[in-house]
Amino acid sequence: MKNPVIPFILIFVFGIVLVFVLSFKGLGDMKEVAKDNGKKTGGEKTETVAASKPEDIYKSTCITCHGDQYQGVVGPTLKGVGKKYTKDQIVQIVTKGKGNMPAGLVKPEQAAAMADWVANIK
Repeated sequence: MKNPVIPFILIFVFGIVLVFVLSFKGLGDMKEVAKDNGKKTGGEKTETVAASKPEDIYKSTCITCHGDQYQGVVGPTLKGVGKKYTKDQIVQIVTKGKGNMPAGLVKPEQAAAMADWVANIK
């Protein structure tokens, strides 16, 4: 008689490995997106209209990693980040990157407004 638990264990282990592999693949893609921001595939520069409101910046550059409800996906949750970091620290993170978050996703001239907005996410 076969043990009925073994297939469930194998599926569980396979699922964990799959999530691990896909999360690292996603991080690499975001680094490439940051590098290629403002370029076409042929290497030509394009004029891009920068988002002016922090929420628009979030939707265009941050939502993939931090989630549609700020819950964190590949990146950490942003809920309560204003209690963990000062606004100056948030400015540094959104402009220079931190950990797996690449630099350059938020322009320096938009960083202060973005930091104020992020600090107030509940």
